[in-house]
Amino acid sequence: MSPFLHFPVLLLSWIAPFLVVMMTIVVIHELGHFFAARCFGVAIDRFSIGFGKALVSWRDKSGVEWRIGWAPLGGYVQFAGDENVASVPDQNDLEALRADIVAREGPGAADKYLVFKPLWQRAVVAAAGPFANFVLAAVIFALLVMIVGEPSARVDAVTSGSPAAVAGLRPGDIVESVAGRGVSGFSDLEQIITVRANVPLTMTIKRGGAELTLTATPAAVKVKDILGRDQVVGRLGMENIPSRAPGGWHRAGPVEAIGLGVARTVQMADTTFYYLGRAIRGQMSFDQLGGPLRTAQLSHAIATAGVQAGDTLAERAFGLGYNLVNIIAMISVGVGIFNLLPIPVLDGGHLAFYAYEAVARRPLNAAVQAASYRVGLALLLGLMLFATTNDLRHSSVFHFLGGPFS
Repeated sequence: MSPFLHFPVLLLSWIAPFLVVMMTIVVIHELGHFFAARCFGVAIDRFSIGFGKALVSWRDKSGVEWRIGWAPLGGYVQFAGDENVASVPDQNDLEALRADIVAREGPGAADKYLVFKPLWQRAVVAAAGPFANFVLAAVIFALLVMIVGEPSARVDAVTSGSPAAVAGLRPGDIVESVAGRGVSGFSDLEQIITVRANVPLTMTIKRGGAELTLTATPAAVKVKDILGRDQVVGRLGMENIPSRAPGGWHRAGPVEAIGLGVARTVQMADTTFYYLGRAIRGQMSFDQLGGPLRTAQLSHAIATAGVQAGDTLAERAFGLGYNLVNIIAMISVGVGIFNLLPIPVLDGGHLAFYAYEAVARRPLNAAVQAASYRVGLALLLGLMLFATTNDLRHSSVFHFLGGPFS
């Protein structure tokens, strides 16, 4: 391919999908913080999409600077007075800060600063970012099942000798719940089973007019994911054949779709925690954990798959859009969970400090907070390094180098 043609292809197939996915998730996350803060009258200095020097910036009527940074790899909301390492000063610093604000801006001015808001309001502002990610996922899942629909939870084929066959599942059975978790579509069923290899599962199925309870144990099977990497996952040996025939495809109404969107988001979060628990106990590998590189790879692979699924331009555009919003929803759940981890510098770290303040009746000492933020930053960088190494280990880089990861 000509070098002049290579860059547009790279831009459209790799960079553009990655930026669409990540920036959508980041912007919604930061808007969660922003609107929660605005609801409580918190003074905000800046809302930035991207980092670094501003390419474009403007101020709204309330004095907030809106900017787009040259490095589109994240974003942030900067609250007024949010300048020190810990972001939340201790009691002595609070008194000094209040005195300084009053001297500069007059009595009552300090009430608009986040650090002087009631504890519960500060906690809501911190939690609003992850909450916005969960809402984004729920809305996307709801819209997809309402507009497009999804394959039903009907079993259309059972592999002979498979765990599903041993458990007594038959073609035509409709799965209603697995391991106590409701199932609305076959994708829900696959998600639950995938992380439960060698774990006996109680399944409630509908066969004809009767409701039956069966127990099936997914086998650990090595498969290749969409990126072509080997993964060991749980499989029962049953198949759903998507069909528009009655009973084969489900499209929900608005009210039902909202419930399904919320339920799917909760289930995805539950599955993530379950997977992490098994990985920590050594029952599964951490191979499914990835960082920005894997997000870029997934965005590229899923965008490409969506385009290749159609014959006409309209079908390809629909496939691209459908796959991208789906991956946005799934990654958004992961980002919401990650940000709730009790690690300083993350939203969960702020919530942990607020929990201490609620019990001790005063903020944690500023020096302790500053030290914990440094430890938290180191831990966060370590996690990112692990995730990136995990991504590289499954890519062609280490295989090309022939290093210890090959």
